[in-house]
Amino acid sequence: MNQSAPDPAPVLALKGVSKSFGAVRALQDVSLQLFAGEAHALAGENGAGKSTLIKALAGVHRPDGGEVLLDGEPVVFHGPADARDAGIAVIYQEPTLFPDLSVAENIFMGRQPRRSLGRIDRGAVHGTTAALMRRLGVDLAPDRPARGLSIADQQIVEIAKALSFDARVLIMDEPTAALTGSETARLFAVVRALRAEGAAVLFISHRLEEIFALCQRVTTLRDGRWISSEPLEGLTEEDLVRRMVGRDLDDLYPKQDAEVGEVALSVHRLTREGVFRDVSFDVRRGEIVALAGLVGAGRTEVAQAVFGVDRADAGEVKVAGTVLRPGSPTAAMDAGLALVPEDRRQRGLVMDMSIERNIGLTGLGEVRRRGLVSRALEHDRAADWAVRLQLKYNRLADTVGVLSGGNQQKVVLAKWLATGPAVLIVDEPTRGIDVGTKAEVHRLLSSLAAEGLAVLMISSDLPEVIGMADRVLVMHEGRLVAEIPRGGATEESVMAAATGRKGRAAA
Repeated sequence: MNQSAPDPAPVLALKGVSKSFGAVRALQDVSLQLFAGEAHALAGENGAGKSTLIKALAGVHRPDGGEVLLDGEPVVFHGPADARDAGIAVIYQEPTLFPDLSVAENIFMGRQPRRSLGRIDRGAVHGTTAALMRRLGVDLAPDRPARGLSIADQQIVEIAKALSFDARVLIMDEPTAALTGSETARLFAVVRALRAEGAAVLFISHRLEEIFALCQRVTTLRDGRWISSEPLEGLTEEDLVRRMVGRDLDDLYPKQDAEVGEVALSVHRLTREGVFRDVSFDVRRGEIVALAGLVGAGRTEVAQAVFGVDRADAGEVKVAGTVLRPGSPTAAMDAGLALVPEDRRQRGLVMDMSIERNIGLTGLGEVRRRGLVSRALEHDRAADWAVRLQLKYNRLADTVGVLSGGNQQKVVLAKWLATGPAVLIVDEPTRGIDVGTKAEVHRLLSSLAAEGLAVLMISSDLPEVIGMADRVLVMHEGRLVAEIPRGGATEESVMAAATGRKGRAAA
């Protein structure tokens, strides 16, 4: 009788690994196996233990218990250099290159090939870099400076660097968070090519559709514990969500019915030369209006002009019938506008400040006594909003940087909702946050609209647009080309307008 061949040994594995930081147990008895030629997804909400697991594999953290296995043998990494020398490379969401060095110099920094007299062999550096880029199928010149490279190209440089170390395991931590659709497609093509060469890939993403498009297996963590490791074939997004959050999320888009009131925001023929032109729309109290379109269509730029961050060249903005002074965020705030920006870390928060101070920044007048900020009033204001938004934190005096991405987003929302706005503009409200927190943000926006707030939501997430919007406004190349009512909004109809294949729809 023929015996079946034994299962291949994993290239890299964790076996019963635990890791604590003080009283916090970040990982508890977690196991994971990565095989050559396979892309393996790591799924879980923020705080599930994904980052700690990555750092255990990469030699940043040493486990308190359990083992790390390389080719089936226990190994101890004393630091990232040990993991790198063992063929393990981590590609982070935001690469860290030397901006004033070239692509080739970044790849070979500190280990440049030398000539006989000790001088750097620049020909070998450039030739090897060019070969790496051909291997990856990417047209990126070795002598191009790193400064000015897109995030997508920076990640390609990091992948090339990993290959130059003969990496056998590639760990990719939210690599697509800042990429466009075409950049993501190119990255996936590179990953598939590396898989075909026998690399083992660990892929972390909040975007479930990317996990199903790229990976063959998935391991799910919840609250630092291993939940499952299984093939993705036959699994649905609903199945994976259930494992991640421990409950069904049938109501991921909990859109409440709301009574639509008078016009709260009116934008008329707004134009900024070379960016967008002749944009007109209204948002009424009780409505969630989505502004959709491809990256570069001008959505964020319109929002910034409405709020006064950028000065429009023509047109006008009215809040509750009052014309706003152009180019003045202060006037916009005084009129009842609030803007939650796309980049919460750079534009929405002061990362080194406390949670309570960030929440209080938009209402210093309300917490000031005799010219000084009252710590007690500031704390009480923040505590009230922390409860209302179900913020997860240790102390309000902690810096906002220690929070998860989803909780940072809640702080930005609290900061602006505390102003009591009539109109809330939210730009990519759920980008980079886990599915459970995403549902909480959706529920919050829906309840705010039901209370009479007018919401203008900019989103690249089509299911979010369709699931949450009462009306969808679609932009294409700086123009508003379609207005689609909730009943007629589908992914196909929105994309047809966003790509210029459909003229202006009837309201």
